[in-house]
Amino acid sequence: MGGDGAVSAVRTLVDLLAGRRDAASLTPRDWDGVIGVARAEALLATLAHRLADAALPEPVAALFADQRAAAAVARAQALWEAEMARRALAPEGIEFVLLKGAAYAAAGLSCAEGRQIGDLDILVPWHDLGRAENALLRAGWEWVKPDPYDDAYYREHMHELPPLIHAARDRMIDVHHTILPRTHRITPDALVLVSDAVTTADGFAVLDPADMACHCAAHLIADGDLQGGLRNLWDFHCLTRDFAAADPGFWGRLDGRAEMHGLRSAVHRAARLARDLYGTVLPSGWDRTVPGDGWFVRRLLARDDWGRGTNKLIEAAFYIRSHWLRMPPAMLARHLWTKWRKRP
Repeated sequence: MGGDGAVSAVRTLVDLLAGRRDAASLTPRDWDGVIGVARAEALLATLAHRLADAALPEPVAALFADQRAAAAVARAQALWEAEMARRALAPEGIEFVLLKGAAYAAAGLSCAEGRQIGDLDILVPWHDLGRAENALLRAGWEWVKPDPYDDAYYREHMHELPPLIHAARDRMIDVHHTILPRTHRITPDALVLVSDAVTTADGFAVLDPADMACHCAAHLIADGDLQGGLRNLWDFHCLTRDFAAADPGFWGRLDGRAEMHGLRSAVHRAARLARDLYGTVLPSGWDRTVPGDGWFVRRLLARDDWGRGTNKLIEAAFYIRSHWLRMPPAMLARHLWTKWRKRP
């Protein structure tokens, strides 16, 4: 696939999402590559929604119809799981804030269209963490990682409890007390995130719009190795576009919240990457060029036309970077050594 001079499938996918490429111009071979890359990036159902009104080859149209139907079921399941968490925690007087995919779905945001929603992510205040853990265990959730080292690592260093899975529904929940690991160089204000949350029509709490964009950028730039980064960058693009359309002062508020949380660099970089790949319109002061962004673009686009990674070196570099940001050097060395020794 993708002969000499041809646009790569990952570039074609990005252009289709951004509206720069007409779906009618794609050949059957182009569609093979785009579908493979979209599946690898968890963007296939999103693309199906984006092209819902496009003239498509019959096999592609049928696949996309299935993807939209499956995404609707997944959305309903995610919101039901959020309701189950509410029923488990409300009797104890524990309030929580939905995060990530479930939050986007509950708030009816455009980035939720076709978005794969896996684990249920919630944010609870630190002082309620122990009570929330006990309430979920009583309601049928159980530990996914019984290993003592992993359990201690989560509790001492991470921004969440060890993951839990419901014994009957086989659905996982991640209970956060902040949005970046406790040992991370950046320490967002978790109390402000919770206290400034807003309520959806169904009574779920979600982050304030500016905080939601900050969290998205933190997950993409400050915490991750950019695995699946095109998915998260699409979230950021949609969030900022929609929030700015509803609130002319949004970009200024986002800048202020990002500064308060220590995430200004991450948020601005996410904005520039969203501009470069998805065409996000940035205001004055944001719309500039930073040479280091090129490495992030390379990492995001490092897939061949089968959806496979193409640059192991840059993948390894970003993996090391993600751990370097999360832990001081001595802790990182101990952690990697322990994990290496525990390999099967």
